[in-house]
Amino acid sequence: MSNILDTLKNEHDELRSLFTRINATTDDQKDVREELLKKVEQVLVPHSRWEETTFYPAFNKRATHDQQLLYATSMQEHRIIEKAVLPDIHAAGYGTRQFAGSAKVLSQLVDEHAQAEETELFPAIKQLFNPSELAEMDHQYAKWKDSSTASVMNSFAKLKTAAKAVLHQPRSPG
Repeated sequence: MSNILDTLKNEHDELRSLFTRINATTDDQKDVREELLKKVEQVLVPHSRWEETTFYPAFNKRATHDQQLLYATSMQEHRIIEKAVLPDIHAAGYGTRQFAGSAKVLSQLVDEHAQAEETELFPAIKQLFNPSELAEMDHQYAKWKDSSTASVMNSFAKLKTAAKAVLHQPRSPG
């Protein structure tokens, strides 16, 4: 029986693999970087949206006072990525050092966040939810990813990132 923790861990591993590939690119591999960033966002955006709207709130409702810090920390880490790093990477040209630096920072933040989830949050969730509840969450997540709601939320997230990227564009002197 599959469970949500295995699914999220598999997505973390997929992101790690994509980041290894994007971080190994050179500035002249613009098309490769663009394609890899698209693949990163195809995994990252739905994963993040679902965690923020469903997974984390379900955890927070059952969490102890001390465990609620995990919820608050996880939400803030998502905000940093969404509001700062993703717009910066989109503001940079694919063939620039700015892109490479932003990709490296994004990969480090996502990896640290995933490690914290896997070592702190997931064990707490295993204590608060039984196996059938974790399996049901997995089913709901799969169903949600194929829904029009997810499609709209993902499109909106991409639009927000694009709008913020315009604001993050480097200004020319003079």
